[in-house]
Order: sequence, then structure tokens, then C-alpha cells
Amino acid sequence: MTRMKFPKRYVIVLLTFICTNVCYIERVGFSIAYTVAADAIGVNQANKGMILSMFYYGYVLSQIPGGWAAQRIGGRRVLLLSFILWSLICGLIPLDPNRVTILVLSRLFVGVAQGFIFPAIHTVLAQWVPPQERSRSVSLTTSGMYLGAACGMLFFPSLVKNMGPQSVFFVEAVLGVVWSVIWLKFSSDPPRIDLPKVSMPKVASRDMIKAQAGGVVAPRTVKIPWRRIIFSLPVWAIVVNNFTFHYALYVLMNWLPTYFELGLGLSLQDMGSSKMLPYFNMFIFSNIGGVVADHLITRRILSVTKTRKLLNTIGFVVSAFALMALPLFSTPSGTVMCSAISLGFLALGRAGFAVNHMDVAPKFAGIVMGVSNTAGTLAGIVGVGLTGNILEGAKASNKDLTSSETWKTVFFVPAYLCIFSSVIFLIFSTGEKVFE
Repeated sequence: MTRMKFPKRYVIVLLTFICTNVCYIERVGFSIAYTVAADAIGVNQANKGMILSMFYYGYVLSQIPGGWAAQRIGGRRVLLLSFILWSLICGLIPLDPNRVTILVLSRLFVGVAQGFIFPAIHTVLAQWVPPQERSRSVSLTTSGMYLGAACGMLFFPSLVKNMGPQSVFFVEAVLGVVWSVIWLKFSSDPPRIDLPKVSMPKVASRDMIKAQAGGVVAPRTVKIPWRRIIFSLPVWAIVVNNFTFHYALYVLMNWLPTYFELGLGLSLQDMGSSKMLPYFNMFIFSNIGGVVADHLITRRILSVTKTRKLLNTIGFVVSAFALMALPLFSTPSGTVMCSAISLGFLALGRAGFAVNHMDVAPKFAGIVMGVSNTAGTLAGIVGVGLTGNILEGAKASNKDLTSSETWKTVFFVPAYLCIFSSVIFLIFSTGEKVFE
């Protein structure tokens, strides 16, 4: 490995941060562009919901296969192939709400392609990042999602207004291709110490030593311990918290605008830049959680297990109380504040459960991530759908949807899940290796 002023593992982390940023720019961008195009020709809400949800159906299908592929052919290659695939789809498929079949298939395939990304990222980070840097590295990488969502919410409405909905697809395709070229040029596999025929140089660089210390993933011929993974209580603690995190996130992402319009009589267009505050808060708190976790571990203030449990508990419990307080406010500023606190502390909690994949299974981090992210994706499908049924049930009971009292159940469900999940993580999680 050539000597670099900027350590190679930092380059890898930075590129994975940009990767998640671009992915969420794509997701938010499609929602904005398609909604404008569909509303222009009078597409009904049911059909709009079907198109918007197709991404998640594709996404959930490829989580576990994504972990398997990253394990077998390498996370670096999987990342590149998935980015090229979804970028080509965005660049080649026209945004025409009348062509329902084409849109359904394109969103399904974009979801499948992006479903490989996070298991691959965890495989790459498990190879490159030593234990004492894992929290802030994973937190920085995942914070790219929230910064991407914030950027999309801020810039794409103006782009659609001035250049039309199709322009969003063009921008997304260009971003995807540019990232792919940069990844191809600057990324690499770490030194392999698990293959007996590969000889190591006599003098290893500091990055090489740290990469080895981080725990290189298992050789691609090693049998994956599927049964032990599926029946592992520490893995289930991660799975439960991943489900809850995404349930709360997707409910707020998809239904908070409706709450603003019905409960507060305020449209997103009237909110200006304040609508991006919750996602920007997630970006800030995600990185705070990572830095704090690594500090507690490297200074030996707390063990890895206690650090993960502490940050997960604080994040999820504070988020729960903020969710319960949200419908009590009758002003936009109070609602934005509560949603920002809730999402911010949820992001803080990722320094607990999300990094824990690499604690319990550094050699199979992509596989475990695939399993838990499957639950997270199902949470989006379940949460968004259940919330719609809750509101429809309230409407059928002649309850006023403009009253914040009617919305309490919507926000209390994820709040209770947060408390339940934090208890599960306290009891069953560990920071020690479970799978050698």
C-alpha cells in the first residue's frame, strides 16, 4: 500500500459517507419529483402510494442477499455494481406517471440495487476500521443519509419548479456515476492476512496494522453460521432496535407533512428551510454519538458493552418522550422542535445498536447488517401502512383529523416501541465478539 498523507481508511470512510448521502438524495428526490408529476395529471393517492412504496419492496428483498454477496465477492465490488445499476436506471427511465408498469419496475430495481449498499458498507468498514474507531466511522457514514435527506428537501423543490421533474433524475444519475468513478479510483481492498498463500511485507504500514486489528472479514470460502446468527439473542437485540429506529423515522418522514397540513394548517412550502431541521439534527447527533462512544471506549471509561447500552438507551428513551410530547404542541415551531429532538436522539442511539453489528460479528458484519436491515425496511412498510389505517379508522369514527388529539396514537406507537426496544437492548446486547 502506498504511503498517503491522508490515511487510506479515512478515505474509505469518507467515500462511504458520500455514498449514503447520494443514496438518500436519490430517495428524497424521487419522492419530490414524482409527487409533482403525478399531481399534475391527477393521479390518485392510492396509486401514488403504490409507486412510492415499490422502492422498499425491492429494498427488503436484497438485504440478506446483499450481505451474502459482500461476503463472497467483496463489499467494494458490490458497492460499485449497485451504484452503477441504480444510476443507469435513473438516467434511462423517463418520469412519466402514465407509464405505471415502467415506474413500478424501475423503482423495484432501484430498491433492489440500493439494498446491497448497506450490507456492503458494513463489510468494507469491518475490514478497514479498527475497533477504537468504529463508532465514529459508522456514525459518520450513516449520517450521510440524513444530510442527503436534508439537502434533497432543501434544493430539489426549486429544481423541479425551474427545470421540471425529469431534471431530478438527471442530477441523481450524474451523482451516482461520479461517485462510482471516484470509488473505482480511490478505493481498494485491505491487505488479506487470512489467505495462507499471500505473504505479507516485512514492514507493515500503520494503516495495514490497524486494518488487521479491526478484524478482516472471514475468507470467502468460510461457511456462514446462519443458524447461530438467526438464534443469537445479541443479534435479535440489534434487529429489534433497527426495526424501531426505522419505524419512527419512516412514520415521521412520511406523515409529519400531513400532520402539518391537517393538524396545524401549514404546508411544507410555507415552512422554508425549517423542514430540513430534523434531518440536519440527525446528521449532527449521529456524529456526536460516534465521537462520544469512541471516547468512552478508548479512554476505558466504560466497556464496549456498557457504552453501546448507555448511548442506545439515552437515544431511544429521549426520542420516545419527544414523540409523546409532539402532539401536545399546537405551533409549527414546537412540532419541529419535538421532531428534531426525537430524530436527533434516535441518530445518537445508532452509536449503540448500529455499530454493534461489527462488535458481535466483525467477520460477518455484512451478513448481520443484512438481517437487521431487513427488519428495518419491513418497519417502513408496516409503520407507514399502519399509520394510514390508524388515521382512516379515526376518520371512520368521525374523529377530527385536524385535532392533535386524534394524532396521539400515531406518535405514541413509535414512542412505546422505542422504550420497549431500549429495554431489550439493555438485557440482551453485548459488545463482545459472538461469532469468531
